[in-house]
Amino acid sequence: KMAEKQEEPSNTQNGEPDNAEEGEEKKKKLKREDLPPFEIVTGERLPAIFFKFQFRNVEYSSGRNKTFLCYVVETQGKESVTSRGYLEDEHAAAHAEMAFFNTILPKCDSSLRYNITWYVSSSPCVTCADRITEALKKNKNLRLTIMVGRLFMWEEPEMQAALKKMKSAGCKLRIMKPQDFEYVWQNFVEQEEGEEAKAFVPWEDIQENFQYYEEKLAEIL
Repeated sequence: KMAEKQEEPSNTQNGEPDNAEEGEEKKKKLKREDLPPFEIVTGERLPAIFFKFQFRNVEYSSGRNKTFLCYVVETQGKESVTSRGYLEDEHAAAHAEMAFFNTILPKCDSSLRYNITWYVSSSPCVTCADRITEALKKNKNLRLTIMVGRLFMWEEPEMQAALKKMKSAGCKLRIMKPQDFEYVWQNFVEQEEGEEAKAFVPWEDIQENFQYYEEKLAEIL
């Protein structure tokens, strides 16, 4: 009943006859129409191969031009609700950070408090950083912590300025430690079915890279 109800407005708009066998088609159509024009891949867990490649905290990240964003949203109202998932950007037209605000959290209810943690393969670009700053200024009930694997273009003055603005808007920016990568591995990466969950195997230079970026971030902020 609920589902039918929700679909009605869109049928009348499209002037489609309301036939039962079209229900499935309509659902597909509805889903497609709800999505923004760019293609954002969402899901609960990302393939291990993506994680191992995209989240590596190496300095030279050639080929790593996608952003993978794993999120945990804790909504505190009368009852606390936690949701999690991940986003990746398929096309350069829009980045996962933007997609989060467009699709996962398009509206903030001012009577609720949102504690949000992102685990992102690299820090946001200038445009996304500005969008994050705006969202935090507009929604005082939003707390955002961003854990990043790498710093993106951190030598650029405008990038440094954008990160500083994010900080002053209340965003906590942190570099992912080995434990954070492990947390993502356990909570956001697909485990092979039928096998016991494989332990996270840190890559060789994970600790040095973390320290390197942490120093850079401290200098910037």
